[in-house]
Amino acid sequence: MKVILNQDVKGKGKKGQLVEVSDGYARNFLLPKGLAKEATNTNINIMNGKNNAEAYHQQVALEEAQATKAKMEEVEVVLTAKAGENGKLFGSITSKDVAEALTMQHHIKLDKKKFVLPDGIKMLGTTTVDVKIHQGVTGKLKVTVKGQ
Repeated sequence: MKVILNQDVKGKGKKGQLVEVSDGYARNFLLPKGLAKEATNTNINIMNGKNNAEAYHQQVALEEAQATKAKMEEVEVVLTAKAGENGKLFGSITSKDVAEALTMQHHIKLDKKKFVLPDGIKMLGTTTVDVKIHQGVTGKLKVTVKGQ
């Protein structure tokens, strides 16, 4: 019997998949517990519509991420911080600081978790920061730190 899974079922498949299971397993376990629904033509059409909508939303998100990447690689974020005579900062510039400055200076809003800055920026000068905008889309942002 073919069924469409409502939830992940160990050993059978993931939510939203069309799987073939034995009649007894479907009638006695999956259907009564609400883990699956019978694969009628109507249910298959609904499943296909949901899959198409999800694919469309993924495509739109990817296009937006690529547009953000292109815009972000053209701009430069300038920050000021106190530094010693040798150019070493008192403290560091964190991903939160970079995200806020990017929003304030260029109106590009990104979450601080998307910036790849494990130790922060600890020196004056220009640094290139990797930004994971979307799955498979990584941009580079120029960050210039000037002394006060």
